[in-house]
Amino acid sequence: MTLRVDESEQGTWTVLRVSGELDLVTSPRLRRQVHEAVAEGRRDLVLDLSGVQFCDSSGVGVLIAARRLMRSCQGRLRLILPARGALDGSHVNKVLAALGVRRLFEVYGDVGSASDDLAEPLSA
Repeated sequence: MTLRVDESEQGTWTVLRVSGELDLVTSPRLRRQVHEAVAEGRRDLVLDLSGVQFCDSSGVGVLIAARRLMRSCQGRLRLILPARGALDGSHVNKVLAALGVRRLFEVYGDVGSASDDLAEPLSA
């Protein structure tokens, strides 16, 4: 399986809808798209990971690097993962929780809430 990244706008937020496998081979593509968005001056970024079936440590590394990049340019990064908890939710949610890095991210259940500045993130 490959990785697909589709870009759209939701208000002031740039949404990157990611689907497929986020691994050593495919993760550079997501990294590149995040960097391109920042280079184009976009500072509010949502990564919709609800379509990701597999994520390895290199994929997690891209997510952590994206968080660091957005913070360095006073931007905001939000992730979309299925609303269920880490034990019965998405693969990405399980991996982030198992590695102890889930708490680093603002996680939302859907694009609408992720792009709403008044919405509260889901608890870890």
